[in-house]
Amino acid sequence: MVEQMQVSVAMITYNGEKYLRQQLDSILCQLMEQDEVIVSDDGSTDGTITILKEYQKKDSRVKVVEGPRAGIKKNVEHALKQCKGEVIFLADQDDIWRANKVKRVLGVMEQENGMLVIHDAEVFREHPEQITMESFFAFRSAKAGVMKNILKNSYIGCCMAFRRELLDKVIPIPDNIEMHDQWIGVLSDFYFGKSVFLKEPLLCYRRHGENSSAMRHYGIGKMIRNRVVFCKKFMGRILHIC
Repeated sequence: MVEQMQVSVAMITYNGEKYLRQQLDSILCQLMEQDEVIVSDDGSTDGTITILKEYQKKDSRVKVVEGPRAGIKKNVEHALKQCKGEVIFLADQDDIWRANKVKRVLGVMEQENGMLVIHDAEVFREHPEQITMESFFAFRSAKAGVMKNILKNSYIGCCMAFRRELLDKVIPIPDNIEMHDQWIGVLSDFYFGKSVFLKEPLLCYRRHGENSSAMRHYGIGKMIRNRVVFCKKFMGRILHIC
């Protein structure tokens, strides 16, 4: 049964002291004793490490590792390599998980026999009641499919969970692609069939001035360049693995 599988949460941090406690609390209250939260910190200079060590000391499920200091994608990859669970959830340092997120995602993964489940999210600013967008899915016209998500990406890491079998297909994550979550989602669609899109907002997705990514459109030149690079890396990966 999926609900009995060990869950790993792969989180990356960098100078995230402001919101980190709230996020960790929202995650840990949903996990079982056998589960784990792998936090790869990429050289924080604020109070992030102090907070992480505090949580690690009081909760054995929290495991803090030193990141490679080679950018977000490599830090995500580093966290994923440490995960031992059968189902892996990705997590940002500044969001808030809804109380039923883990149970709901695992249930849908079992019912649909899915390799990857991605759920909807509400977007807010500083506080959860400051909702600026009720559905990230609607904003991105979200749905599964390789070509759809190469042309317009629906995948957002903080809303994704996948089975361990997918790791062998997605690691290593290429340095020069734009987004690791798009990479994971597209490869899952290619190798294992369509991902499960759960139209329920199971995450409060915090957007603020310090976020590493932004909900914006790039200029046409960069958009074309990103897609060309992604396609090259995608084709290289599937030809190499196949």
